[in-house]
Amino acid sequence: MNDSPRRLPALLLALAALAPAAFAKPAADSAPAAVPGAGTLAVRTLDNGLKVVVWPDHDIPNVALYTWFRVGGRNEYPGITGLAHFFEHMMFNGTSTGAPGEFDRTMEGAGGSNNAYTSSDVTVYQDWFPEESLEVVLDLESDRMAHLAFDPEVIESERGVVYSERRSSVDNDPMGALFEQMQATAFVAHPYQFPVIGWPSDVENWSMDDLTSFYRTYYAPNNAVMFVVGDVEPDAVLEKIEARFGRIPAQPAPRAVTTVEPEQQGERRIVVEKEGIQAPMLAMAWHAGSARSDQHLPLQLLLSALAEGEASRLHQRLVERDGLALRVGASLDSGFDPGLAWVYAVLPPGGDAAAVEKAIDEELERLVSEGLSAGELSRARKVAEADFWRGLQTISGKAQALGSREIFLGDHRLLFDEPARLAAVTLDQANRAAASVLRRINRTVGLIRPSAAATKD
Repeated sequence: MNDSPRRLPALLLALAALAPAAFAKPAADSAPAAVPGAGTLAVRTLDNGLKVVVWPDHDIPNVALYTWFRVGGRNEYPGITGLAHFFEHMMFNGTSTGAPGEFDRTMEGAGGSNNAYTSSDVTVYQDWFPEESLEVVLDLESDRMAHLAFDPEVIESERGVVYSERRSSVDNDPMGALFEQMQATAFVAHPYQFPVIGWPSDVENWSMDDLTSFYRTYYAPNNAVMFVVGDVEPDAVLEKIEARFGRIPAQPAPRAVTTVEPEQQGERRIVVEKEGIQAPMLAMAWHAGSARSDQHLPLQLLLSALAEGEASRLHQRLVERDGLALRVGASLDSGFDPGLAWVYAVLPPGGDAAAVEKAIDEELERLVSEGLSAGELSRARKVAEADFWRGLQTISGKAQALGSREIFLGDHRLLFDEPARLAAVTLDQANRAAASVLRRINRTVGLIRPSAAATKD
């Protein structure tokens, strides 16, 4: 399985490219290009609440099937943190009719492959396979949605797998370790403070009741949306899905997450010291709106101009001009609830973190006082447009794009308005986002560096 933390950009997995002519970019002074295929989608919601969206694409004889469950770290609380991620593992480990490992063996025997990821907001299961294997894959997916097994030996084995994953992605990874501590510091009330992979003591103590209750609540059809993209006929696909998933009973709606993070009252700072770290890393995180916020797209473009790519302000200042950092980057949380806007810099061994912070602060002050230039906004927009069209070159990218708009924005059809929405972002909107979000009182600053003992050695 592939875990994609909510703080980092999701990776779009590719199968095969569509004809490049279908996605020709418009000239700089032309109207935004229309996204082809909007009129071909079929949508059905089963009686048990499972929503299905089908997008036919006959360029290659393959299918991408993505099943999104509205469950992640935000649905947890102290004592059960990490359960959503744990179920990402468990869903591959046997049902009442299939032994552990049989899902993967059957999938591979049908010429397919699969993956999954968990974030603070969702868990997504991804299947890619030849069109003729559709019924096999639907049988596998409906079986594990309805009949997951809870073998104590398998559960204990997977606890060990989670521990191993935590060591590699958090404990032994400077970025993972720093971001986990910053997330826990930036949020004092909202469950976004919990690491998706879970706190170690919780991983050790989940009970069987915790597991069965969590599965019954969150893996219900009324808590899921399925996206089928590829060489299929919508009516036939919907009939096959109805036959297999329609008999799975709905469950009471999960408990709503109602906690609202209180406004931050002052800058927060943390320092993480770890042995084995070769180079320091400095990060800043500001509270920002949810994916549905009107501020979201302007802030996305603002961060791109600030810290993404060699032409960005921070790369030019920190890497090219002053040589203070090896690389810089930025990302924006896109979740159900207000998240964080991130900027980070990776320093060379022995790098001067104070000088890096001073330089970032100077650039932020200049950005807020003077605003972005029209050229910077244009470049950021072109980068976003290129990423958008590149994502739609594959059936996999289409399934991911549909899912993110449906789940986080409430309507998969917003995908087809994305070029126009990007084109509509103004300098004034971007600059107002900078003034509103990039305030010292609203940020958490984190530094990870070699431990003092290691430095002395």
